[in-house]
Amino acid sequence: MARIRSRDTVFALAVTALAGLAGAAPGLDGLRGLSIDVLTALRWRTFGDRHAPAASPAVVIALDEETHRTPPFAGTPQVTWTREIGRVLTAVAAADAKVIGFDVIFPTSIEQSEIPIGEDTLGARVRGFDRDYLRALALVARADKLVLGQVQHGDQPIVPSPGQRLAVGGQRNLRALNYHNDPDDIVRRIPVTLTVDGVVQPSFAVELAARALGARPHVQADVSTILGGYAIPSRIANTMAVNFEGGADDIPTYSLADLRACLQKGDAEFFRRAFAGKVVLVGAVLDVEDRKITSKRFATAPEGARTVRCALPASPPGPFARDSIAGVYIHAAAVNNLLRGEALRETGPLGAGAITAAAAALAVTIGFALAPVAALAAYAAAAVAFTGGATAAFQHALALPLVEPLLLGLLALAVTVGYRFIVTDKDKRLLRRSFALYLAPAVIEKMLSANTLPALGGETREVTVFFSDVAGFSSFSEMLTPPQLVALMNEYLTAMTDIIEAHGGFVDKYIGDAIVAVFGAPLEDPDHARHAVEAALACRSRLEDLNRTAASFAGHRLDQRIGLNSGEVLVGNIGSRRRFNYTVMGDTVNLASRLEGANKFFASRIMAADATVERAGPGILWRELDAIRVKGRRQPVRIYEPLARADEATPDLAARAAIYAEGLACWRKQEFKAAAQAFDRIAEEDAPSALFAKRAQALSAHPPGPDWEPVNTLEGK
Repeated sequence: MARIRSRDTVFALAVTALAGLAGAAPGLDGLRGLSIDVLTALRWRTFGDRHAPAASPAVVIALDEETHRTPPFAGTPQVTWTREIGRVLTAVAAADAKVIGFDVIFPTSIEQSEIPIGEDTLGARVRGFDRDYLRALALVARADKLVLGQVQHGDQPIVPSPGQRLAVGGQRNLRALNYHNDPDDIVRRIPVTLTVDGVVQPSFAVELAARALGARPHVQADVSTILGGYAIPSRIANTMAVNFEGGADDIPTYSLADLRACLQKGDAEFFRRAFAGKVVLVGAVLDVEDRKITSKRFATAPEGARTVRCALPASPPGPFARDSIAGVYIHAAAVNNLLRGEALRETGPLGAGAITAAAAALAVTIGFALAPVAALAAYAAAAVAFTGGATAAFQHALALPLVEPLLLGLLALAVTVGYRFIVTDKDKRLLRRSFALYLAPAVIEKMLSANTLPALGGETREVTVFFSDVAGFSSFSEMLTPPQLVALMNEYLTAMTDIIEAHGGFVDKYIGDAIVAVFGAPLEDPDHARHAVEAALACRSRLEDLNRTAASFAGHRLDQRIGLNSGEVLVGNIGSRRRFNYTVMGDTVNLASRLEGANKFFASRIMAADATVERAGPGILWRELDAIRVKGRRQPVRIYEPLARADEATPDLAARAAIYAEGLACWRKQEFKAAAQAFDRIAEEDAPSALFAKRAQALSAHPPGPDWEPVNTLEGK
């Protein structure tokens, strides 16, 4: 078995190492992203929102479907909304917002329109249309509270109109709105910095957070970025993984239509309550435009009015949750992460590899320890526990690998089960086939779990050998038809075998009506002698029941003789090269066979050698029958009869044993008359005593010579 364990250890280490390397490989980035998506959903559904929406540092002013349906915006192109947006912008700035960012870009102005109208153009006809909007931009920009968005798009970036860029002071108040798309085209990260016209600048969200904090981002030598003392975590260089909340109300959202109506109402206090101290993002929140699939895709909810209203009635939320969100919420969530210091922290390749290797090691261990179905159930339980732990860690912004270790662990489990079937369990299947017909299944499983296979070819082992035979089998078998005899013997042998196996023994062979069994092999059993004696007593009791109740016995009463002996034997697969049997050999076996036959000379049913008595311990009530010399053996052996288990012995049995011991002691002192008197006291109810009484009376009448010894030499078997 040492060789097998070494081989299995090498396999386990190889599978674990390969899983760890795969877990650290860049090729699993898609699964790492999926882990973040799953954990985002699990956290939201398990713990709900981590922060109250009212406490969000960022809020959104939405150019939403409601705005498109509400006058004066309804039916007009968005480029004509600038004057109303400028009015709202001024009111928000006056309400002491920390900074305002535009996620919506107006790349043109209606004043630039060259559509002819009569002899003039539309632009000329509406000259000055954007004046109020540009003044509002300039006013807020001078207070360093305004950031306009632009999109880096190769050689043709999408930027605000020239008048807007001039009003805000040029590039100083322009920042890139670009996202970072993962290989599966899902937005989970934003850039921390971007290069615009050869100059490295903070991204849109980082710029807004920096102005809200009053601190500038500092890029370290290792390209990591510090903002206000917060080191922005970045597994992928120069990016930040956004820690999205779930649902649809984590970022307070105000409809532009409602805010414009609020201005008409003159409710400046509403603006102060809504925007004081906030980072305000202006962007489109529409059903189809500028929507992105993010790591929030499994944790969305129906969208609608998600904060208090000022003037217009609330619109009901939509009927369905969608897997995409408006792009402005990506920047708003990133701003919240930066201001709260809770951007996602991801494990690097080493951490991911270590976690995956640990999952694979657990899977391999389970795969070796349990049967396939139980192993799968245990792995599922471990996966649930790990998922719960990863979800709890995600609650604290730590994104542990989830999908990749679980999948690779499941693969490791499948590989291990296959390996066991093909390699490891091949030996166990051979063992089961070899022992199934003469060893109890429970004993086989115990032997396999203990990794104690018998040495093929034979080994020396201390055991207790059990021989039993049916008394007078030849005479009563002639009275039965073959079918009756087969039915009787099958019933008898099955009952006896069940008892032997239940006590940890195995049936070596059947020889007609005889049973040869061994206790202590092939599985080690330090209590083999006690178990053999208890099995013999149970067999005697069970046969009494069969004689009374078994229909197959057809009124025939069976009696049995059992011989027990303990000692060293040769045990193993013994036979020819083409045919062999697992059996035992040696003098211990021969003596057990002789003791089985010796029962007929003492009218006893169970006989054990003194070696068995010594090893069985104090749990049995014994009586010594005699000292005998069996055929083929010169050395005499003391023989004993087990009367009952000590805890089941009746006072009558104990008294009978004491009287028998008294008679035997007198016999050995050649006080034959006293011995006969002692044995006579129980002779009517005890056959061995009746036989001994006759022997004692004979020697009392004809005393033996001086060379007499108290040993009964048996001439027969």
